[in-house]
Amino acid sequence: MEYVSRVPAPPLEEFIDDLYCLTGTPGRRLMSVPPMPSAHLYLNLGGPARLWDSDPAVPPAVLADGWFMGVWTRRFLFEYPERVRLVGVHFKPWGISPFAELPATELRDRWVPVDAVWKRSLDRIRNQVGDTTSAAGTLRVVEDELRARLAPSRGLDLVQYTGGRLAASHGTVPVGALTGLAGVSGNHLAAQFKAHVGVTPKRMARIYRFSRAILSVDARRPVDWSALAHTMGYFDLAHFSREFKDFTGHTPTAYLDLRRRFPTEREFPPDHGPMPAE
Repeated sequence: MEYVSRVPAPPLEEFIDDLYCLTGTPGRRLMSVPPMPSAHLYLNLGGPARLWDSDPAVPPAVLADGWFMGVWTRRFLFEYPERVRLVGVHFKPWGISPFAELPATELRDRWVPVDAVWKRSLDRIRNQVGDTTSAAGTLRVVEDELRARLAPSRGLDLVQYTGGRLAASHGTVPVGALTGLAGVSGNHLAAQFKAHVGVTPKRMARIYRFSRAILSVDARRPVDWSALAHTMGYFDLAHFSREFKDFTGHTPTAYLDLRRRFPTEREFPPDHGPMPAE
């Protein structure tokens, strides 16, 4: 598949890591996606996609149009259609907040149709993009839409500041240190994180730490899991292995074997979080 991405111009880059277009025929259609430090907007211009929560109590979904997803604290399964034409927005964990008048807790571990958040907007966006618009042109349309919808969000400055510290430390800065730097109580910080991110700073720190660990694995080389666990700030290998299994459904060695059997396509995608599902 072809993957075309761009970092949006200011001020959107404060809230969005990148926008991308994904087109073509997927090498593997079913992917398992672990928790990562991001939220998402998807505009589906191709065939229907399917999603399954790892919680069996949640019914699966068939999504033909577009959907928002907040921060996930558990893995989910995503099935590409046979022919993919997908526009995506990788928000920073707090990034959806100024674009959607919806509490972040209502987007945590959920997919919500675009028109439920942006009323009667999806058809207009799809009409602007059309069937022949280039990837660059499509991204410009989506970026313009996001810029027009950017609005102030009370309390977001605090979350951006402390969330930026979490990101820079890959989740290793203690939450107590964050409250000290920001000059607020732990309860106040947790409440603001829930409002703008959907999870507490402690849970967000776990996701940042895990994402750094999984993205640092090079399946082409031997991996010293004990050394990796120590470098990433885990208490010990057993703690790391439990968290790894909880977030991916695999032990570290089983994950490495999966990556070696199904290598990531060159230059797509730019992160190694999603993995083939068997």
